[in-house]
Amino acid sequence: MKDTAMLDAEPKKKNLSHAGCPVHLDHPGEGRLAHAEADHPPVPRARIGVLLANLGTPDNYDYWSMRRYLNEFLSDKRVIDYPAWKWQPLLQLIILTKRPFTSGANYKSIWNHDKGESPLMTITKDQTAKLAEAISGRFGGDVMVDFCMRYGNPSTKSKVEELVKAGCEKILFFPLYPHYAGATSATACDQFFRALMEQKWQPAVRTVAPYFDHPAYIEALATSVRQTYDAMDEKPEVLVTSYHGMPKRYLLEGDPYHCHCQKTTRLLREALGWEKDAVQTTFQSVFGSEEWLRPYTVDHVADLARQGVKRLAVVAPAFSADCIETLEEINEEIKESFEEAGGEHFTYIPCLNDDDQHIQALMQVIDNNLAGWTRT
Repeated sequence: MKDTAMLDAEPKKKNLSHAGCPVHLDHPGEGRLAHAEADHPPVPRARIGVLLANLGTPDNYDYWSMRRYLNEFLSDKRVIDYPAWKWQPLLQLIILTKRPFTSGANYKSIWNHDKGESPLMTITKDQTAKLAEAISGRFGGDVMVDFCMRYGNPSTKSKVEELVKAGCEKILFFPLYPHYAGATSATACDQFFRALMEQKWQPAVRTVAPYFDHPAYIEALATSVRQTYDAMDEKPEVLVTSYHGMPKRYLLEGDPYHCHCQKTTRLLREALGWEKDAVQTTFQSVFGSEEWLRPYTVDHVADLARQGVKRLAVVAPAFSADCIETLEEINEEIKESFEEAGGEHFTYIPCLNDDDQHIQALMQVIDNNLAGWTRT
C-alpha cells in the first residue's frame, strides 16, 4: 500500500472516502463527490487536526499592541471574575492607561528582536514544527498539526477555520498546560468551542486532559534538572518549583490547580530521589489585593536567603514554554529578590520548550488521545 502522502501526487488515479462517500480528487488536497451534482463545491481530503493552544502574546511591545493584548486577557471572566460593572471601569480607565508601559518594557527586555516576536511565539512555533514532523512520521498526511493562542494571534477562531477548510473532520484540541486551571485550560477550551459554534459542519472534537502526572512529562522535567545540576561545580542547596499563582478563593471554589501542582512537585522529587525539603513548591505572578496561593515565590526565595541558603535553583513546571513569567519575572525579578536578601548563586532551569524529550512526552499524550481515530 502506498503512503497516504502519495494521494495528492496522483489525483486522477485515487479515490478517497469523505463522510462515507467516495471522492474523486481533481486537485491536490481536494476533489468532488462521486455522485454529486456538477455545481457541488470542492471537498477537501478528510483529515484529522491537532490544534495546540498556548496563552498568547502581544504582537509587539509598543503601547497599543500591549493595550490590545492586556485588554483581551484581563477582560476574560475566567481570569478576572469580578462583576463587569466593578472591574471594567478600573481596567479601562486606570490599569490599561499605565500597565501597557511597564509590561511593554518587560517584553522588550526579553523580545526576540531577530524574528520580531516574543520568545513564547518562537518556542511554540518550534514545538509545533517538531510535533508536526513526529506526527507525519507516525500517521503520514492523515493528521495535520497547527497552533493557536488564547489571546492575541494567531487566534483560535482563525486556526479552527483553517483546519476545517483543510478537511479536518476531527480535531484534537491540546491546551499546552500540564495542570488544569479555569484561567488557563478552561478558557482555552471555551474559546475553542466558541469557534466551533460558527462552523456549518462541525468536526468531531476531543480535548486533551491535564498531563501533570504523566510519567513521560515527569521524566522530562527530572532530566532537565539533572542535566543542569550535572553541569555545575557547586550544586544548589534547594530547588524551588515555581508555578503561576491564582487567587486562593479559586481553590476553595473547586479549582484543582493547587493539587495538580503539589503532585507534580512530589513526583518530580521522587523521580530525582531527593529528600522532601530539597524541592519546595511556590507560586508567582500575584496580581491585585486578594490573597493568592502561598507561598509567594518572590518572598520565599528571599526568606531562604535570609535563612542561609546561598545557592538556589528555580524551575517552572506549569509553563510548557519560556515566556514573560519565566524569562523576566523569574530570571530577573525573583533572582533579584534572592540576591538582595543575601543569596549568592541563582540558577533558572529553562522550561522544557522544544527539547526532544519534551516533544516525545507531548507526542505520547497526543498518540493516546488519537486512539480510535487513526488506523495505527
